Parts: sequence; C-alpha cells; structure tokens
Amino acid sequence: MNLEEYFARTGYKGSTEKQDLETLTDIFQHHIRAVPFENLSIHCGEKITLELEHVYNKIVRRKRGGWCMENNQLLGWVLKSLGYDTSFLGAYVFNPHQNAYATLMTHLVVKVVIDGKAYVVDGGFGVSYQMWQPMELVSGKDQPQAPGVFRFTEKNGVWYLEKVRRKQYIPNQSFSNSDLLEKKECRKVYMFSLEPRTVEDFRFQCTYLQTSPDSLFTKKSICTLQTTDGFRALIGWTLTETTYNYKENMDLVEFVTLEDEEVEKTLKEKFNVTLERKLVPINVKGSYTI
Repeated sequence: MNLEEYFARTGYKGSTEKQDLETLTDIFQHHIRAVPFENLSIHCGEKITLELEHVYNKIVRRKRGGWCMENNQLLGWVLKSLGYDTSFLGAYVFNPHQNAYATLMTHLVVKVVIDGKAYVVDGGFGVSYQMWQPMELVSGKDQPQAPGVFRFTEKNGVWYLEKVRRKQYIPNQSFSNSDLLEKKECRKVYMFSLEPRTVEDFRFQCTYLQTSPDSLFTKKSICTLQTTDGFRALIGWTLTETTYNYKENMDLVEFVTLEDEEVEKTLKEKFNVTLERKLVPINVKGSYTI
C-alpha cells in the first residue's frame, strides 16, 4: 500500500506537502471523480470486508469502487498518511420513504481538523447527496456547492446534514414520476454525533447491509460516479446522467433503461469498472433517490 499508487488511481498530481484546505479539497475531488460509490460486490457473489488492505487492493489495484466504509476508510488512511488530523464519525442515514433516520449507525465519515477548524469529508454517499468539498462543521450555515446547498444543524450534541437542490428538468417524461427521483427540494441526509468511531464499530453493519433482505443494498445494485459537471448512476438497469445547473437554477436529469447485455458494457464505459464475476442487476422499488 503506497500513496503514489493511490494518486495514480485518482489522477491527483498536486502537492502532498501542505496539509491545508485547498490541498484536501483537491485530493477529495479527485477521489470522488475516479472512485465510484458502488455495492456491486453484493450482486456478483463477492463479500465486502473492511480490512484496509483488502479495501486498498479492491479500489486502487482492481480499480473498483466501494460504499462508505470502504471509500472513507481509504480516504482517512490517505489523509492521515499525509499528516492531516483525522478521525472517523458514525452517522444514521435518513430514509425518505419511512420519513425517519435509520436506527442502525451504517454510515462512516471522516472528520479533519485544519488550523483548529473541523471539517467533514465524506466520499461515500454518491448520487446528488455526494458533497464535492469538505464541509466546515458549523451549525446553521449554508454551504453552497455545485450539487446544491448543504447545511449542518446541531441540536443537543446531534448534528444533522440536509441539502437543498435545484429544480429538475427531465427530458424523458416517462421517468418524471420515477421512485428514483427525489420529490422534495430540501432533503435530510443523515445525523451524527462527534463521538470518535473506529472501523470495528461497523463490523456488524457491514455484514448486515450485504446480507439482510431488509437492506437497501441487497434490494438495489448501485454504481454512481461524480463527474466534472454532475454525476452518473446505474441503479439496476436504469442509467441516470445528471448535469448540475445546466440552466439557471435547473439541473438536467437524463434517464435511459438498459438491456441486460448493456449493463456490464456501460459499467466499463461510463464508470471504468470491470467486474471479475457476473453481475445480477436488481432494483426493488423504494428508499433510494437521486
């Protein structure tokens, strides 16, 4: 495991000497545009494990992606190796279909402190809720980014992340009522405390999420990747390509349904992902929006 190999994977060619916000942002953006948020292992007969060396080999050497426990663990290792003050936090993801936060802490994020200021760095959420810049850990402050306006709110030691999106233009009107489309303009994303966590705190969740019939991740095959002007997502057989702010306060959301034989070709061409085992796409309705 070495940083040069990781940076070759993400295409980052900037400074590794400075531990400042600008460098952190650049490293982070290269990661989210090169490494997909994906759960494809579950749907092609592979087991997801949290050992860092396994995560490194999967993402860096096999050029795959991963979910939050993989992406953010790897990012945390990179940043700590560069000398950043980092720690892990655990979050409870909001389920819009149940209008409630999960009761299980399933989301791992990285906290980075620079010159006394704390930031949340999350490279493992995907779709339109993927932040593009580290977010300053302050309550009640709008933090506009290309994907929309993010905001933290703190109440009694619990922090809440929400995002306000733009209007959406969907050329293919047959998808205008798709359950993949988020209907609300302001959406809760997750809640967390500042209690430091370790990867050990996520062992049970890692097993549960890839085996339980109640898990979102067993119900949907997901691969999403951020681009320079939006993101693309393949959920089951549905490919979505979103362009942020293509018109004033309007995002362009394009949908297409793939045939079985197009799925793995699309993964290679659009996400640079080549699978070693046969993928079985799945998209059970509900609980995942873009």
